[in-house]
Amino acid sequence: MIVFASIRKAEVEMNVFDLSILSLLNTFAHRSETFDSLMVFLLWNNFLKGGIIMACFWWAWAQDDERGLKREFLLLGFGLSIASVIAARLLALSLPFRERPLRNPLLDFQLPYAMDGSMLETWSSFPSDHAVVFFSLAAAIWFASRRVGVVATLYVLLVISLPRIYTGVHYPTDVVAGAVLGWCIASFSKVRSLRIHLARPALRWMEKQPGAFYGLLFLATFELAELFSTLRVAAHPVTHLIKPFLQGLH
Repeated sequence: MIVFASIRKAEVEMNVFDLSILSLLNTFAHRSETFDSLMVFLLWNNFLKGGIIMACFWWAWAQDDERGLKREFLLLGFGLSIASVIAARLLALSLPFRERPLRNPLLDFQLPYAMDGSMLETWSSFPSDHAVVFFSLAAAIWFASRRVGVVATLYVLLVISLPRIYTGVHYPTDVVAGAVLGWCIASFSKVRSLRIHLARPALRWMEKQPGAFYGLLFLATFELAELFSTLRVAAHPVTHLIKPFLQGLH
């Protein structure tokens, strides 16, 4: 009776879509230590997340593009993907806090092997910032090359997003909302005036200074692939130093 009441309470506070998918996936937890460890590995490994998507980005970039339209989509879409990270964080901070499934007491969530339930304690679950940025990138790749875009989209869905649901880091609706938001943001790359004023000047600079252009673009793609983890680590000492000054301004 207690278990039944807990399930009913969870149904009231959570939509059926989230509850049914989480319940189904969670039945596989703790069945195989190897499979659970693989899901946790995919959850945290930046190379298998951003690295592969960036390989798709460069794959699409290297395709024949006589008019330069594909590279306009890719370059503007890449910039919009960076903007999508900011949009995702602003939404997470402004919307009501949503506890992650792995710490939701109403779910009785079974943690997979090797999963640390204390991770991301102060970070709201909605929306999934990974879904926002990587679906945004996949959409930009799709606009430039349908074939490569299909590969990128399936990869984001199965290798990046699914482990985040399986391990209890996100609800399915976190991922769906992130995917929709990311795709909508990337769709601005279809606006011709934006491509003319933002992407084309950069491509003209590429023709004049290819070494500098590709060097900077490589660094930018590397950082986005890691969700700016290197920059965050480098900036930590600076934020630690200026924190007392900022507190003194209040």
